[in-house]
Amino acid sequence: MIDVVSPVIRSRMMSGIRGKNTKPEVRVRRYLHGQGFRYSLHRRDLPGRPDLVLPKYRAVVFVHGCFWHAHAHCRYATIPSTRREFWTAKFSANRLRDESATRQITEQGWRVAIVWECALRRTPDRSLADLSAFLRSDRKYQEIALNPETESS
Repeated sequence: MIDVVSPVIRSRMMSGIRGKNTKPEVRVRRYLHGQGFRYSLHRRDLPGRPDLVLPKYRAVVFVHGCFWHAHAHCRYATIPSTRREFWTAKFSANRLRDESATRQITEQGWRVAIVWECALRRTPDRSLADLSAFLRSDRKYQEIALNPETESS
């Protein structure tokens, strides 16, 4: 299959994709700050460089884009039709890196929350409330995502 845009335009489009300060991440930050949570951003000394680090709660938050982190059973996690082998390998490596970072960070005694982009798109109020409840709890891990059964609606 041939790409519908030229390589120059595709390159410019891809270079505009951010890894930090994405819309979902900023949305989570604004909500948590409004709820009185204080955090630091993208700490390099922690595995996976979490999006938010809340030392008071010994918790970290990763805000994952469904496409880039290959969210299972999610309508936003599609594989491009061109260069499928490349994208499949890339998404697989991203998932392995995420799993490794989560394992390492929990081994260091941190609690981990993963907030998926789809949850922020479809049920933002409930998703952010779930995140707040997790941070105030003593649970070690929480993944905030849409239920696959409700995803198709």
